[in-house]
Amino acid sequence: MLRTLCSGLVGWLAFSISAAAAPKMHTVALGPARRVADVATEIAHKNKGNSSATLRIRALTVDGILREWTTGNQHSVTERSFVSRRVLRVNDALPGDTAVRWVWLPGSWILVDRISGRVTPLHLPDFDSSLSEVVWYRDYAAYCGVHTAGKGAGVTAQVWQIGARRAALSRVIAGWSQAERVRPLCATPVWQREPMRITMQAAGGDAISYEVVGTSMQLVEDGEGADDDN
Repeated sequence: MLRTLCSGLVGWLAFSISAAAAPKMHTVALGPARRVADVATEIAHKNKGNSSATLRIRALTVDGILREWTTGNQHSVTERSFVSRRVLRVNDALPGDTAVRWVWLPGSWILVDRISGRVTPLHLPDFDSSLSEVVWYRDYAAYCGVHTAGKGAGVTAQVWQIGARRAALSRVIAGWSQAERVRPLCATPVWQREPMRITMQAAGGDAISYEVVGTSMQLVEDGEGADDDN
């Protein structure tokens, strides 16, 4: 009797430990795309002054609960993780307006883990949500940013690596006039695989190629927990 009881207790403990160690699975989904018309002035200007410009958005849900609104294409970094650009609904009413005026405005990028359901904001240096366009390769984000502080102000060529949490490239490539806010800042960045190289071209400037020296991918894709900052 005692042996049977001990065997049962050992089996129960082994099952409990196994259940506790197994990660909880989550369901991450992107809803159908729809277009919204109430966009911020920056987006209308970006579409050549078209005041009726629209924005294509999709809902990002985790376990059926809305976590973010996203826009643009997603990029799979690994089979488990992908990046997407969030879009915010911002109150655009002036102080003298009698009612709120909700508009849609693209924001920063997020990293989404399909298994843990974790959504991590990505803090890309010099990224301007109304001017910068990111082109992804592996876990590298290439884009033109705007640096406004100090003597190094100007349009910057940026390559940011998610896994290393640092810039693999950060160079001022053109001047910047806050009054002009030229759109676009740059031509679309062009990636090359071997050797890993990025070609950037500021508006009105010459194309410049840089070899990108980063680190091997070291994304941490395990564990549960609250949303993290990167």
